[in-house]
Amino acid sequence: MKAVIQRVTSASVTISDKIVAQIDNGLLILIGIEEADNQEDINWLCQKIANLRIFASPTPALPEGEEAKNQVMNLSVKDTNGDILLISQFTLHASTKKGNRPSYIKAAKPEIAIPMYEKCITQLESELGKKIQTGQFGADMKVALVNDGPVTILIDSKNKE
Repeated sequence: MKAVIQRVTSASVTISDKIVAQIDNGLLILIGIEEADNQEDINWLCQKIANLRIFASPTPALPEGEEAKNQVMNLSVKDTNGDILLISQFTLHASTKKGNRPSYIKAAKPEIAIPMYEKCITQLESELGKKIQTGQFGADMKVALVNDGPVTILIDSKNKE
């Protein structure tokens, strides 16, 4: 599984000119599921997302240097009671190795991807202890966001370094 995680002050998904999901402070996550993914990938990725310390704690004065960086990003979405907007995006598995037309051969087919996406939703809700917002699998979605920082992190469950 691949995820693009963006810390946001707001994000929304619109389908057919109707907003179907929106959040304020939290994470917008684009998730790509491939054929080789399994429950272990879901568990690892969802735990990592829920506990990823990329939010600032309120501090009166920040020190300089590395210590300042550690204080600026030392809370998780769980710690801040932030929201999550999870969007399925098969194009994260695009291969651009040959030619100019991306290949999506590694992206899981809907009969595999939909149940895994639904398991990710359930797992993240369990990790956070609250409902998360989602897009609609396979729909033509318009995603809007205000990236805070900007902070954008790429995670691949097949590369756990």
